[in-house]
Amino acid sequence: MITPYPPASTPGRRTNRSRLRRTAALLAAALTAIAAPLTAAAPAHAATATFTPGASWNDTSGNPLQLHGLGIINVGGTWYGFGEDKTGESSSNTSFQDIPCYSSTDLSTWTRQATALARQSTGDLGPGRIVERPKVLHNPTTGKYVMYLHIDNTSYSEAKVGVAVSDSVCGPYTYQGSFQPLGHQSRDIGLFQDTDGAGYLLSEDRANGLRIDRLSADYLSVTSSVAVFADYEAPAMAKIGDTYYLLGSHLTGWSTNDNVYATATSLTGPWSTFRTFAPTGTNTYNSQTANIITVAGSSGTTYLYAGDRWTTANLGTSPLIWLPMTISGTTVTVGWQRSWTLDTSAGTWANGASNPASGTTHYLTNAHSGLVMDVSGGSTAPGGKVIQWTNHSGANQQWTLTRTTGNAYTVKNANSGLCLEAPGGSTSSGVQLDQGTCTAAASQQWAFDAVGSYTSSSDTSYLMVNLGNGLTADDYNNSTTTGGIVDQWPGNGGDNQTWTLS
Repeated sequence: MITPYPPASTPGRRTNRSRLRRTAALLAAALTAIAAPLTAAAPAHAATATFTPGASWNDTSGNPLQLHGLGIINVGGTWYGFGEDKTGESSSNTSFQDIPCYSSTDLSTWTRQATALARQSTGDLGPGRIVERPKVLHNPTTGKYVMYLHIDNTSYSEAKVGVAVSDSVCGPYTYQGSFQPLGHQSRDIGLFQDTDGAGYLLSEDRANGLRIDRLSADYLSVTSSVAVFADYEAPAMAKIGDTYYLLGSHLTGWSTNDNVYATATSLTGPWSTFRTFAPTGTNTYNSQTANIITVAGSSGTTYLYAGDRWTTANLGTSPLIWLPMTISGTTVTVGWQRSWTLDTSAGTWANGASNPASGTTHYLTNAHSGLVMDVSGGSTAPGGKVIQWTNHSGANQQWTLTRTTGNAYTVKNANSGLCLEAPGGSTSSGVQLDQGTCTAAASQQWAFDAVGSYTSSSDTSYLMVNLGNGLTADDYNNSTTTGGIVDQWPGNGGDNQTWTLS
């Protein structure tokens, strides 16, 4: 959940045969080591599934999914999800009920398998307690599944982490107790497992900021501080190649905000500045980060933003907002999709209902000036400057969008056959865009993130984010004059950064 934002002086918040061949026995043992028995077999599903962010989402028993504050792990090709069971709760009553464990083979159809962690009569897991954001890692050395949680009282003054362990992925988990990591406050948490098997706790420490702390070899305690940032909460992390991506939310109570991200090639830093990954002003499509889901398959890897859209009057029905992320280098964007499909076997997503159709040609009209994106003087030369001009139906004002990957497109001018780009791969704000020989470089790829459409049934207006630098195609200085330059600038939610396709 989103931590309440109290005054500075007040702590914040949240099989059975008699004989088996030896090979079969060995196989059974190996499978047992990978995944524990479940209370019910999960039904098989096709690898491809459709997602509709914000729509009601029920499990196979017809009950609303209780995957709030999502913890998720893949074991033997099956996904297991953990969440806060908020059935019947409101923002004024968030007392702990239980932590359910669900299973899925396609990330869309979920079967509730067990109660991973149950309420107890007293103590941290007793009535009237706050137990939030369950996250689970499998320890490769001990073979145990380790769950971390935010543990607190109703005034959020304890600010601790709780730890529970199990031999099986769905539990039941045995509670080990709670503590303040390295003596610091801890509220909204995340867990991260690096490629070398090391585990890390991501934790919001109101007194100092968002922390990355290293876990012990058995993952049961915290051993050292790794990095501290400004005060963000709801942390989630992924590693792609040599780059770490850290997502977080500002502290705004139950109200949503524009969540942010930073990148680094080492957990100790240096880290980039934090910047938004969804269009500024959408409040991350009215949601808050819960986790990043990595879907690796035969044809690629898709990373999913998993967020919660809190419904304070009935938290148990809070919609889950799961969207594909577009990641290139140090640029992350999450564009809105009214619906989209995911092939977990291939590791790819497609058919985004909010994506422009690939191979179509459009005029790009600036929402502020009403002028269209134009190659100055009808130039056919590399380096020709991009400006805005009154629409005269010229080929130099027409652009063909070709999807390359994820939510990214090349934008080719119909007159010159050259591609819209950040000149020379520039990363500087205010640099005028130009056209260059098409090379498929990141500096020539643009994410088209639908603006405001999460409240609409159609999509024609977009933020154009350059994947090479994370900057946005912009009507410089809010000009309404023909010939005004089109530059690149940090996303700010202004109409002068919104482009309508026609």
